Amino acid sequence: MKKIKVGLVQQSNTADTKANLYKLAQNIEDVCKRGAQLVVLQELHNSLYFCQTEDTRNFDLAEPVPGPSTGFFGELARQFGIVLVTSLFERRSAGLYHNTAVVFDTDGSITGTYRKMHIPDDPAYYEKFYFTPGDLGFHPISTSLCKLGVQVCWDQWYPEGARLMALQGAELLIYPTAIGYESSDAPEEQERQREAWTTVQRGHAVANGLPVIAVNRVGLEPDPSGQTRGIQFWGSSFVVGPQGEMLARASRDAEENMVVEIDLERSENVRRWWPFLRDRRIEEFAPLTRRFID
Repeated sequence: MKKIKVGLVQQSNTADTKANLYKLAQNIEDVCKRGAQLVVLQELHNSLYFCQTEDTRNFDLAEPVPGPSTGFFGELARQFGIVLVTSLFERRSAGLYHNTAVVFDTDGSITGTYRKMHIPDDPAYYEKFYFTPGDLGFHPISTSLCKLGVQVCWDQWYPEGARLMALQGAELLIYPTAIGYESSDAPEEQERQREAWTTVQRGHAVANGLPVIAVNRVGLEPDPSGQTRGIQFWGSSFVVGPQGEMLARASRDAEENMVVEIDLERSENVRRWWPFLRDRRIEEFAPLTRRFID
């Protein structure tokens, strides 16, 4: 039986990137002491979520890959002997930036990268100003533990990416995330949003017979422009099994480190009971490449 322990780090951030990195290192150490072999961090974990406003000064937060942050996190992966999933603001060239997940293997080396494919542009989430859509496709990243289907935040709403990862042998679906409420929304609307976010990802687990890991940030981050009341990130990081069963779920309003055991053999059994991949009518799916079928 192949079982692995996954560490999820759900934390709040400040404008002090050095302090954020120090806290991340402490939290990584914490889950490793509890046996984590794979550790997943939240989206854009080095800084505040800067996309609440469009400000060219925020491009100063970006850095090359490889670069200073990959050196920092690679050393942590090597020190603790873990597979580590990070989320960085990548400076590819002047005027060309990506929202990039970087995965480190147990020796500290970069074993793969994924550039966020779906880029939102909504009030307080002005990501199209900062990020060029990814050009690396949807491909699992092979590690010494297993094959990881890593995507980032807005990607988690789209079933196509999850399916493409599964069809290429991904054993886990992983989503570093930064999502929350606008505080003026009514409580019942806030809860609908949070549950929709959870439900769609549980659907990816069921449809593909794979566990899903989603790691979100937590805490209130003010809007620097003052146009909104800021974002209250809703935490609720979770792990579900291949039938969408909830294995663990973090608090919606507090920092929390979790270590969750995942049985990868269960995916094999679930796919035998529910052979969705066998019954796909692939000869009928060509219209899916169209934006809309008029």
